[in-house]
Amino acid sequence: MKIRTAMPRDRDDVRNVHLSAFAEDERESVAKLAADLLSEETTPPTISLVAETEGAIVGHVAFSPVTIGDDRDFQGYVLAPLAVTPDHQKARVGTQLVEDGIRRLSGTGVDIVFVYGDPRYYGRFGFSVDVAEPYVPPYEMRYPFGWQAVALKESGQRRSPVGIALVSSLCDPALW
Repeated sequence: MKIRTAMPRDRDDVRNVHLSAFAEDERESVAKLAADLLSEETTPPTISLVAETEGAIVGHVAFSPVTIGDDRDFQGYVLAPLAVTPDHQKARVGTQLVEDGIRRLSGTGVDIVFVYGDPRYYGRFGFSVDVAEPYVPPYEMRYPFGWQAVALKESGQRRSPVGIALVSSLCDPALW
């Protein structure tokens, strides 16, 4: 398996990975999010990775920048979405995508990475509800226990509540 940066030409394959991996009530919105993030211009850039095996894309993850107020020194990202085709699940494809993305972000001085997902899955990467608690997402969440973060630098640890702003593709209350 090879992990590489996703390209605009991967849009249909990335969309299909998410369509195949998510439940019927979520698949369209998550697939649209994944495809939209491939073409959204962000500063700093969104990191979108694909996992390939035998020339086929079998997994995808995106890490998009977040901001807090006017703090220009803060560097945060949110991991969303992550998907692996059903026939490649439970083969560490998702794990390798997440680990590769976090490793890339760590090398660029990012303070913190957020995720909204299953604590049992993301906890193994160091994500924690406690680390995310002071950071307030812009939308009410259906499952607040899924809001987690991993601090990559000491500056990612906060005590006072602060709101975060997302890239436009993530600004859909239905995703939360």
